[in-house]
Amino acid sequence: MFNEFEKRLFSSAILIPTTFFFIIQGSFLFIIFLSSIFLLTSYEWFKMIKKNNLLKILGITFLMFSFYAAFKFREDNNFKDFLFIIIICVLTDVGGYIFGKLFKGPKLTKISPKKTYAGVFGGFLFSLIAGLFVYEYKYIDLFLYNGFYFFIIILFISLISQIGDLIISYFKRKAKIKDTGKILPGHGGLLDRIDGMIFVFPICYLITIS
Repeated sequence: MFNEFEKRLFSSAILIPTTFFFIIQGSFLFIIFLSSIFLLTSYEWFKMIKKNNLLKILGITFLMFSFYAAFKFREDNNFKDFLFIIIICVLTDVGGYIFGKLFKGPKLTKISPKKTYAGVFGGFLFSLIAGLFVYEYKYIDLFLYNGFYFFIIILFISLISQIGDLIISYFKRKAKIKDTGKILPGHGGLLDRIDGMIFVFPICYLITIS
């Protein structure tokens, strides 16, 4: 029987290459990919919110804007810039998970009992380490014109990702469920996996067009 961590690794081994393929391909394949994720996350949101029709409508409206922003960000920038945003969000989750498990410590909030201050620090640390490699080897074009600004942007992305995680955790707690779905073994639903990203991409898109 796989434990939770092994399930996460197995799911990630399939999910990450698949996601990278569609992002790199762009165009029509990317639209299909984003549309599929939008439909699945919308379904998970509907199931989680249940009878609150106003929240259902507000949530779907926000998801529509979020996925539109992700599409426009990918279309208007190099695919490596898009992947960089995803990597920061993923490493924020990974850093939070690892540091939370290793160091435990004081809880961050009652909204999500497993979140700790150590996990918050781990999320920031892992995202900054990724940023150092990117900045050193100039893997992306976006945000690199000023070193200080670049690392502030990384911390900001990591912060928004963690806030997004807490927001979805709040609604899960209200609905008295652990995960938004079961489509990804070890991760839960798609909304569990991209909870930070759906808040990050609209903000990154607005930053780039401002």
